[in-house]
Amino acid sequence: MSEQDESGERTELPTEKRLREAREQGNIPRSRELATAAVFGAGVLAIIGMGPGLARNALGWMKVALSPDPLLMRQPDQLFGYVGLMMLKLLVAIAPVAGICVLAGLAAPTAMSGLRFSQKSLMPDFKRLNPASGLKRLYGPESIAELLKSLLRVVLIGGAAAICLKLGLDPLRELLTMPLEQAVRSGLKFTSTLLLATTGGLILLAAIDAPYQKWNWLRKLKMTREELRKEMKESEGSPEVKGRIRQMQHQMSQRRMMEDVPKADVIVVNPTHYAVALKYQAGQMGAPTVVAKGVDELAMRIREVADAHRIAIVSAPPLARALYREGQLGREIPVRMYAAVAQILSYVYQLRAWRVGDAPLPDLPTVDVDEHGGQA
Repeated sequence: MSEQDESGERTELPTEKRLREAREQGNIPRSRELATAAVFGAGVLAIIGMGPGLARNALGWMKVALSPDPLLMRQPDQLFGYVGLMMLKLLVAIAPVAGICVLAGLAAPTAMSGLRFSQKSLMPDFKRLNPASGLKRLYGPESIAELLKSLLRVVLIGGAAAICLKLGLDPLRELLTMPLEQAVRSGLKFTSTLLLATTGGLILLAAIDAPYQKWNWLRKLKMTREELRKEMKESEGSPEVKGRIRQMQHQMSQRRMMEDVPKADVIVVNPTHYAVALKYQAGQMGAPTVVAKGVDELAMRIREVADAHRIAIVSAPPLARALYREGQLGREIPVRMYAAVAQILSYVYQLRAWRVGDAPLPDLPTVDVDEHGGQA
């Protein structure tokens, strides 16, 4: 093992399982700059787009708020209800802008890492109370990155605002000489430009911070090679367990195969090393089917079961070897062996007739099959 592995350095990208577990625990990439830019930008655009309507609502609210009913002065107990009503009207007036900001605040993290809810993220993490961890965060790479981000925030947002102020300084001085309505329009135009420039600075900062947060999140989830091997072993199973499972499956397959031996019509043998059990039902099968096959010890067991159930055993070494190599369990025999197997089955049927006294003792046929080609 290399020195990197021994030191436990995290050099491997996280697996899908590790990423899924992190998301389930509420550990997802987050960018506060992206959320701030989305909410602030959406609010600015909403105010600019709905400016006339907001102005009318605000004007109407101010007229009502600044000209209360004189009867309230004589009934102080109703003053509290009046203030509550005015606050409710104010909320209704700004509700469109607030709703757009809320939607933007939800859209930003959704675009970053999808919409996810995790109860585990709501649980208190007492590890954060550890002073050593706090010092590590305070003087570690994370704090340096946050410091650089704060400086960049000042440069981008402050620079955008400074440029706007420099370009709009002369028009601001001229506001003193303008009529009131013109001055208000010019002031609102300058304010809109300043807000849009600030929004641009926030968007640029978010465009830098969001990829960094995604990269930093993946970096923290990186795995050592030992962790990767351990996870693969847990997900795929250890070789010992997999070998044991294969062994059990093989044993079950052999057990089912041995249960089918008594259903066979004939056992073709080598005579000792190979054994293949064949079954044929006229009208139900297109050709004889292999119900069991084995070599050496398994072949001997097939013969024993056949003897116990009085199944005919026929010695035809080349045919037995060819059937063992090319025949598949539960399937019909290869076409090239039809004629040879037909001779064997004919002998078996004549042998059954001889046992009940309906026919003379048949002669064992001479079957010669090329093990790697056609019938000889």
